Amino acid sequence: MSLFKKIFGSSNDSSNEDNKSEYNTHNDGLLPVDEQFTFNFKKNGGKFIYCENIGEVREQFENILEENDWFESEVLCYESKLHSLLDENKLIYNNPSTPKFIFASCENLIADEGSVLFSSNQIKQLKPNELPDNIVILATTSQILESKSDGLRMIKKKYDKDYPSNITTIKYFEKVQDEDFLTYGSCAKNLYLLLLEDL
Repeated sequence: MSLFKKIFGSSNDSSNEDNKSEYNTHNDGLLPVDEQFTFNFKKNGGKFIYCENIGEVREQFENILEENDWFESEVLCYESKLHSLLDENKLIYNNPSTPKFIFASCENLIADEGSVLFSSNQIKQLKPNELPDNIVILATTSQILESKSDGLRMIKKKYDKDYPSNITTIKYFEKVQDEDFLTYGSCAKNLYLLLLEDL
């Protein structure tokens, strides 16, 4: 049984209570990495949508477009493998002047901080504050890793010698109420994550 079915598919009240008490405790590596990512990502304000297959990805992507009234609008997308989903929904991605959102994949999802790791393969040389305020990410469950150092190791392994540049994470998905030195200079993004089960 998949982790996400366990989390979202249970109608047993006692198991829901167990989950709540588990999430209320500080995680010292006790949670599995996928549960840890889900918890931290949602805590950071990200919108999480679990999909069991590509058909659900298409359906949920359309729901996001409908919710935000983004049909037939301009979108920033640098990855040709994602263009078919944009074509299906009549979205304009060739040289957009005022994109409503960026549609991208990512390098990895980082569990311990609930962040999304990008490189120049997804966002070219743009800094997080230069990206549109709205981001839609398509990722898979196999991309969830424990820490940023695991993500960097995976990039090194995946690309061998042709390393991408502009490796960065986006962690905050809503305006931070009480800013402190840890959040200084960060820019909040309205981020939707379409997470496709591939394990």
